[in-house]
Amino acid sequence: MALAAGGSGIVPLMAMIRTRARLARRVPFRLLYATRGPADVIYGRELERHSAPRTGLDLAYAYSRRVPPGWLRQPGRVDRAMVATALWPPEFEPVCYVCGPGGFVEHVADLLVAEGHSPARIKTLDGKRE
Repeated sequence: MALAAGGSGIVPLMAMIRTRARLARRVPFRLLYATRGPADVIYGRELERHSAPRTGLDLAYAYSRRVPPGWLRQPGRVDRAMVATALWPPEFEPVCYVCGPGGFVEHVADLLVAEGHSPARIKTLDGKRE
């Protein structure tokens, strides 16, 4: 399972992470969580607990405006290299969930397709009401 969250888009994905933990499922998850900076991370401690070694949840952060001291990347938008590094490769055929503001969701979904993921396996939620 590949998860990408922008800001408060972590909320629906957190329900999936909690359910996985509660049911003791071993399906591996990879989460790319984009926020403006470390102070904007929602559920930070809980995410760190769920992503401890041997839990099956790999967690990567992307910061668009402020980075913590010693962070190797400059702040910026999620890019193709980040998606390729943080999420499962397309040959694994993961189901990909992308949640967050509309622009983030469209951008990351486009990056996933550019990486070779099947659009049919990309599920999006951008908070828009129809």
